[in-house]
Amino acid sequence: MKHILCICLSSTIQRTVTFKSLTKTHVNRSEHYVEHASGKAINSARVLNQLEKGCATTICPLGINNADYFLNLAQKDALEIAYVLIPGNTRTCWTLLDKSDATTTELVVGEKELTGKEEIPQDAVSVEAAEIKILKLIHESLDSVDAVLLSGSKPKIWSTDLYAAIAGITKDHNKILLADYIGQDLELTLKSVTPDIIKINDTEFIQTFMKECGQNVSEDELKNEIICLSKKLNNIVVVTRGTQSTFAAQNGKFEECPVIKTQAVNTTACGDSFNSGFLYEFLNTKDFSASLKKGTWCASKNAKSEIPGNIL
Repeated sequence: MKHILCICLSSTIQRTVTFKSLTKTHVNRSEHYVEHASGKAINSARVLNQLEKGCATTICPLGINNADYFLNLAQKDALEIAYVLIPGNTRTCWTLLDKSDATTTELVVGEKELTGKEEIPQDAVSVEAAEIKILKLIHESLDSVDAVLLSGSKPKIWSTDLYAAIAGITKDHNKILLADYIGQDLELTLKSVTPDIIKINDTEFIQTFMKECGQNVSEDELKNEIICLSKKLNNIVVVTRGTQSTFAAQNGKFEECPVIKTQAVNTTACGDSFNSGFLYEFLNTKDFSASLKKGTWCASKNAKSEIPGNIL
């Protein structure tokens, strides 16, 4: 069995609420709701463990005020979590599913930003100490895993170069790294190491690597940039495009993978599910085309589920 370490710096308590119909400015009464431990890499870990039980572990920080609640949710999904307690709350996300038009609306509720002057509760540590603990946990875990999946936005409380540091530690241990994050975090990472796999969506790719083009980028221009970047970095670049086919390149060799048409219930975590399928298949077969297909299959299965990061 291949083992994957999923690292999530933006842990989330996810409540998915289903409505028969949803109307702005009206009182809307839900049919039901479900709650799950979430965050991009945590969603990926759930899918990985559904692909093969016990193949994924997760490292994340948790706000001490609601950490127990998060951990209870994680336990229900048999997620193996190594965590560091910090002051404050783990953030909450609300996903609203409107059955009348099959739409998904995600509400991310940011917690009050830490200033560093808060009283640190018993059992929690400062943000600075938490970074050291997280890096230590990662370092101790790397000998027993085959790959690292690092994904999601990085809250402002963390050091600017934390993602780059995590990527550097991963590559120092000669482990495969899938990076699914954007902007300055990815730019700083690329100044020191090259992730084996960069996976982001088309909007994020353009914002990070084609800023001068604005949003008016043709398919051919996007393809060419993906090919050039993959060739330059000598790695894999995967760009998902929602309901359109996925563009990808391995060491400059381009491939296009069609999506699987499906009646979507909840599109949240489709990208995270793609990451799981792609990395799982790539670790086991090293087959680029098969990995794209596996990722696409996982994303389509997730879209049919109410639960974010679920292929069952």
